Parts: sequence; C-alpha cells; structure tokens
Amino acid sequence: MNYSRQRELILKTVKENKIHPTAQDIYELVKEKSPNISLGTVYRDLNFLAEAGIIRKIDIGDKQIHFDGDISEHCHFVCLDCGKIHDIERKDYCHDENKNLIAKGFIPLRKDVIIYGQCPVCNKKEREN
Repeated sequence: MNYSRQRELILKTVKENKIHPTAQDIYELVKEKSPNISLGTVYRDLNFLAEAGIIRKIDIGDKQIHFDGDISEHCHFVCLDCGKIHDIERKDYCHDENKNLIAKGFIPLRKDVIIYGQCPVCNKKEREN
C-alpha cells in the first residue's frame, strides 16, 4: 500500500468508528483533522483500501455504501427501526455451513451476511410503549 498521510487518516477513522460510516461520514470526520482533503480523495482512498482488503464495504440496501474497519469474519445486523448497523459474531449467527458446501465441490472464499430486524434498544422501547 502506498503511504499517504490522508490515506492513513482515513483508515484510522474507519477503524475507530464502529458505526459503519458512509464515505460522507468519514469525509466530515477527516475534514476536522485535514481541512484541505476533498470528498473525491476520501472516495478514492476508501475504494483503494476496500479493494486491498484492508477495510470492508457493506451494502445494506439504503443506497449508501458503509465501511467497516473490522475485516474479521462476522456478519451485520441492521435495525429496521433506528437504522444502526451492529457487528454480530460468527458463533451467534451460523453453524459450520462451509462443510456442506465443500462436500458439494464449492470453495467458499468469503461470506457476507446481513440480518435485518429490531435491535435490543428498539425492541425494549417497543415493549415499554
């Protein structure tokens, strides 16, 4: 990866923000520390980092791409009420499905799982009302 101070700042911002920010979110956060950065630079560097496998792109169907600095195997839970994206550990969402795929000749390389529903906070609010 070619080093640039701006790219490092963008990467650090993505990794530190567990909210799964959009490019616009990242731009606004980075601009506070690097006022001369352009939105185009943020988009280019985010795409570069994602293509290099350093961060992950997430498409939850809201017409925006979100970014995740955690590239470990996990899935995402999207709350349909508040819109927040939560990381879900592998042990909480799947069994070892890869064994069945491999037995059928498939070679799984990556799995992106997005679960939609109601988060605990919104569920609690609904039950209290």
